[in-house]
Amino acid sequence: MMKLMRIVLLTMLIQPILGPGPLGAQQGMNNQKGARNSDEWIKKEVRHELLTLPWYSVFDNLAYSVNGNEVTLLGQVVQPTLKSDAENAVKHIEGVEKVNNQIEVLPTSPMDDQIRRAEYRAIYSQDLLSRYGVGNLQSIHIIVKNGHVTLEGFVDSQQDKDAATLYAKSVPNVFSVDNHLIVNGQSNHRG
Repeated sequence: MMKLMRIVLLTMLIQPILGPGPLGAQQGMNNQKGARNSDEWIKKEVRHELLTLPWYSVFDNLAYSVNGNEVTLLGQVVQPTLKSDAENAVKHIEGVEKVNNQIEVLPTSPMDDQIRRAEYRAIYSQDLLSRYGVGNLQSIHIIVKNGHVTLEGFVDSQQDKDAATLYAKSVPNVFSVDNHLIVNGQSNHRG
């Protein structure tokens, strides 16, 4: 399940960089009536809707899976409104009949908020990793729950992945760091 979430997250994050690819171009050209209800079309629409949510930030992790006309939302968010916004955005997509919202709302904690800010500075202030913070959506997401940190997203090299772990572990009051970053080109599937 975690591997599937990582693959979906990777696909969500690198699609804006790589473009729609041959499948997207073909779907755009064919525009067949049944294409709107296909899993691939729904995945593309869900991805778009989630990435354009106004309060989606570097401290949230949104993932999803599509099975026919059912979408399962996964991940962790800081604000409960983001969980409901994600569900509302997805359930209005043509062809989606059911949304199973399994997004976890992280517990409110001033200590976790402090760790989030410190982790952001520790990771994104480094010359080696600062490029991942450029643009609206940073590619390294920092999830903090009860003092435990999980890094989600993608990086370009194993060196960058290792550096993110090193910098994340340097933050005081952190109990553990789990690095789920995916190195581009090392996953088996890209969506």
